[in-house]
Amino acid sequence: MTDPGPPPALRLRVLFGEGAMLGPGKADLLDGIRDAGSIAAAGRAMGMSYKRAWSLVEEMNAAFRAPLVARTRGGPRGGGARLTETGEAVLAHYRALERIAAEAGAAEIAALQGLLADMSDER
Repeated sequence: MTDPGPPPALRLRVLFGEGAMLGPGKADLLDGIRDAGSIAAAGRAMGMSYKRAWSLVEEMNAAFRAPLVARTRGGPRGGGARLTETGEAVLAHYRALERIAAEAGAAEIAALQGLLADMSDER
């Protein structure tokens, strides 16, 4: 029996118009900032530059009524970043939406997977 590989994954992107968007990359960055307390560390963990991570944070902060990430400048203990209350709420709503979509679409995802070509011969 051949290895079926990783299970299918649903990647959800929410487009709000006027260029505002929240997707898996930004949500993962928010998770990383929450966990590491640093934009740079979160970006590094995702394989992105600090400049790119900071650019995404600026996009998110500008897109919502209140900033999602608050940055603390360096000092005796160094700088850092944290999710604001709005950032925590946005991330929680996005993750809940991912779970709901995956659960609601599970049968359709399985049906699509069943129609895939056999990739065991790497055709």
